[in-house]
Amino acid sequence: MSTTDLNPGIGADEAVFPKSAPSDPDAPHVRTARVRIDARADRGALARIWESIGYDEFNWTYTATGRKLLQTFGEMTDRGFHVRPHYVFCSGSGFGLPHWGNGNVYHEDADGNPFYDFSLVDSAYDAIVEAGHHVLVELAFTPRDLLPDHAADLTVVPSPTVYSNYEAGAWAYPPRDYERWGALVAAHAQHCLERYGAEEVRTWLWELWNEPDIFYWRGTPEEFYELYSVTARAVRSVIPDAKVGGPAVTGSGVEFLRGFLHHTREQQDPIDFVSFHTKGSAFSPWRVYGPTGGPAPQQQNPSANKMLFEVRRMLRVIAEFEEYRDLPAIVDECDAGVPAHHSAYDNANFQFQNTEYFPVFQVKLMKKLLDLNDQEQAAVQQATSWSFYFEGERYFEGTRAFLTAGGIEKPLLNAYRALARLGERRVEAVSDAAQPVALLDEALGRSMPEEIDALASRSAAGTVAVLVWRHTDDQYQRDDAEADVALQVTGLDADAYDVTHWRIDADHSNSHTAWSALGSPQTPTADQLSTIRDRQGLEQLEPARRAEPVDGELALTVSLPLPAVSLLVLEPR
Repeated sequence: MSTTDLNPGIGADEAVFPKSAPSDPDAPHVRTARVRIDARADRGALARIWESIGYDEFNWTYTATGRKLLQTFGEMTDRGFHVRPHYVFCSGSGFGLPHWGNGNVYHEDADGNPFYDFSLVDSAYDAIVEAGHHVLVELAFTPRDLLPDHAADLTVVPSPTVYSNYEAGAWAYPPRDYERWGALVAAHAQHCLERYGAEEVRTWLWELWNEPDIFYWRGTPEEFYELYSVTARAVRSVIPDAKVGGPAVTGSGVEFLRGFLHHTREQQDPIDFVSFHTKGSAFSPWRVYGPTGGPAPQQQNPSANKMLFEVRRMLRVIAEFEEYRDLPAIVDECDAGVPAHHSAYDNANFQFQNTEYFPVFQVKLMKKLLDLNDQEQAAVQQATSWSFYFEGERYFEGTRAFLTAGGIEKPLLNAYRALARLGERRVEAVSDAAQPVALLDEALGRSMPEEIDALASRSAAGTVAVLVWRHTDDQYQRDDAEADVALQVTGLDADAYDVTHWRIDADHSNSHTAWSALGSPQTPTADQLSTIRDRQGLEQLEPARRAEPVDGELALTVSLPLPAVSLLVLEPR
């Protein structure tokens, strides 16, 4: 693989699934489906695995835009998201370039004595906690003053954005002094404990590094395993009941994960969760040098099957260790594409990150992960969207972000609004046009074909909420015909319900469509911005109406374009 095809954040394993899904204009469509929901068939607490986000640009956390976005997520939850920013221990000026950031904590004086500066960390963590969220503390990477001597061997040509070899990747070398690293980790934990209190920091997750199975770690696996021992014990020395874990490997880091778990078992290291990542696509070439806004050289797409296969494979590695099977699996980068900061101007295949395709994909993925949990011995507790926002973008740049220029919300954010409206208990929902996760072994590397599937819930107040979608892992697929979906809801207790129907598709809950209809302006007027913002939230497809079940049963019909997701909420009157 050439360096021009190396997409950061994804492993090199293509033995089972290719790096992306091809388009197939001749693939068959699903035009009808029957979905049965039994509101009395309780499948247990609905694990809200989607309540987690992360991002590279640590320093955008505490900007006005970053704070507002965190508050927006705070409105979607009563328990808070886990928020995982990169680069807390990296040295720097406190400015976040795309795919970079720094907490600038560790320093040594002229005599070589360590001292710490938590001012940037305080700004970031304050913004997270004040919005009602909790920190997933990624303890990374090596501060400049802790680099080993051989880090100087990493040679780069300086430029206005690559100030030195440190920003170019020297931060990935193991620290030269593990004792000083442990002291840094303990000081960081102590500072957080004093600032936020024991009750808050008990909710935090403390994780070492990021993707040490690839170029984020320029040491050996054994050096990393030993660093975990030092790190976990340093955190626990300050916060005895802290939740510590790792190793946050890529979706192909199977052997690294297995070796890590062997090490923690043999050393009796503290470990409270196991983390790993998955990505649905890495487009090739990852950057196209051609006319601005030109087409992709090859139509490529995210693959839900690829992601599910990688997650299942990692869950099975965890299950090999009997003492670890019940630990939460944290997929703390769980994304349809990589890297986050590349856009539709780099490769037109990234356009899906602007459109209705992405939120429908995300809803589908969350449901399939819940289905995997039902089948495997280990289970996913969090599936983190590695998305936030970027400073300096054009409107609808196409990066993996919840906002575009001007703070306009992209359609992806509405997936989380829809998921937030689900109740506390999952109930039975079965579609005759779904692609179940049991078919993974039959996929033979292929992406998930078109399907209609559903996820349903019930609240303590008796409200039934149903997400039903039509999707295929091909952003270029279109269908002029809508699919007819018959929903049969049974097990209803009330005599009457108010039925509210929200929709995400090309024409609803879609700021990108509104912007495109105005001619895709890069200098929109105030009136145009108002028009776009009017369409950015979760929109109702039709006015709310009253429905009366017969013998506890209600028949509803939904017409779904491709792609689309509907949220139907049945609230007892």
